[in-house]
Amino acid sequence: MRFYCITLKSLLPALLMLSSLTGYAQQKDSFTLSGKITNADYDLIYLRYVAPSGTNVLDSTKIANGAFQFRGQIAEPTVAFLYGKMKSQSMDDPNFTSIFLEPAPMSIRVKAGDFKNAELKGSVSHDQQKALDKLKAPIRKEMEPVLEVYRKEKNHEKAAEIREQFEPFNARMDKIDFAFFAAHPDSYVTPYLMRFKIAGLNTAEAKKIYNSWTKRIQQSSYGKYIAEEIKKLESGSPGSKAAAFTAKDINGEQLSLSDFKGKKYVMIDFWASWCVPCRKGNPHLISVYNKYKEKGLEIIGVASDDNAVEAWKKAVEQDKIGIWKHVLSGYKRDASEAEKGTHISPRYGIHTLPTKILIDKNGIIIGRYGGGGEDDAAMDKKLEEIFGKS
Repeated sequence: MRFYCITLKSLLPALLMLSSLTGYAQQKDSFTLSGKITNADYDLIYLRYVAPSGTNVLDSTKIANGAFQFRGQIAEPTVAFLYGKMKSQSMDDPNFTSIFLEPAPMSIRVKAGDFKNAELKGSVSHDQQKALDKLKAPIRKEMEPVLEVYRKEKNHEKAAEIREQFEPFNARMDKIDFAFFAAHPDSYVTPYLMRFKIAGLNTAEAKKIYNSWTKRIQQSSYGKYIAEEIKKLESGSPGSKAAAFTAKDINGEQLSLSDFKGKKYVMIDFWASWCVPCRKGNPHLISVYNKYKEKGLEIIGVASDDNAVEAWKKAVEQDKIGIWKHVLSGYKRDASEAEKGTHISPRYGIHTLPTKILIDKNGIIIGRYGGGGEDDAAMDKKLEEIFGKS
């Protein structure tokens, strides 16, 4: 059983730009959310969602005599975040909750300090989500003692070990979610939740689920997102041509994947200094490199440490992995469209760390190990098939 570090970007919306959408007339793609709140010791309540244009919206409205109302536009059922005066930045904050908005009139009742138990009416998608959550509630209750220990653990490595204990619980909840996907191919909840599952699926598994959906779900914003992620996953899976990249290596020298074409097999190791499973796997990777480097294997470490360069260099030195090539992933938080094109990880469909991509001398991917692929035992077997036993 193995734990992988989730990476790259949250599948939930990031900070949303300030924008007010109050004042819309009720029309086809509009919604109205009329609410009642009790025990509030604050005057404003907030709603974050994505408008039909794709613009991230943060709206606020005043609470008057325990009542509030939002009006806005959405093209389809959309996950939104409703919150009051928060005590923390965590999604577990008692004054924060997520809801499924629908382009329709809706009503909600909420209690300050208990937003998670808000009662929303008028949203079919929200009803489906709540029913699914109810099925998983007993498992989450069993998991709570482990979560409590995890929350209190300050040591990064020990916390990673505790997270490995989540896997049996997550596997049981995954089973419930995948059963829901199969039974609800026309629900907007299905592609929304699929965003959190695709990291653990291979291309064939992801395609099978996607192909089972109705046209309207495939063409929804969440459905299009999944289709794009499947393309990225496929581009980083066996049989595909490896995406070319050029970057400055850890020594400031220019490194291109094409430098090795026709000369060596290349293992691209997607990792990070903060990823405990990555670091724990380095001794094995060192043994693999030492075993096959003279037979034609090169390793290129691609680190998701673009905002922690010194930590990256320190990890390379501490783990004694400077024996192979190292570059950063090229990620920039506020990247321009041109800069986004230099980000290596998305071109290989990387969602979790560690993930390793094996490329043959012709530049074709022949192995994927980690997120959406096989395990290290399969990697060892593949390398032995290529290079023989030493």
